[in-house]
Amino acid sequence: MESDEEIGRVPELGLEPGGASTSGRAAGGGVGPERAQSSMAQASARRRGRSPADKEHKRLKRLLRNRVSAQQARERKKAYLNDLEAKVKDLEKKNSELEERFSTLQNENQMLRQILKNTTVSRRGPGSSASGEGQ
Repeated sequence: MESDEEIGRVPELGLEPGGASTSGRAAGGGVGPERAQSSMAQASARRRGRSPADKEHKRLKRLLRNRVSAQQARERKKAYLNDLEAKVKDLEKKNSELEERFSTLQNENQMLRQILKNTTVSRRGPGSSASGEGQ
């Protein structure tokens, strides 16, 4: 396995675009259709016959791009998870506050019901019936 430093180094090859032809057809200098066929043959030969150094250069560049992309993806994921954790904390805090308020309101409601029950009993008197005959 290559080290991070080796991956980071992409060798610069001093190749000229459209370098020397290996087919030997360009030396003819023909005119007309022969020349067009010759240039097409050179172009296809260049595409097919990439040198091993050229292939290695492309492979290293691709590996480097992939490594950078993976690192950026990890950083995005970390930021996303940190954001989610902050939201969880906020929601847990809000939930706790709401539970406390609910409990307080529930106790208040129970006390008010008890007060209401006591005031209706004291108005009617302790021995009154609920039908309202004594009024």
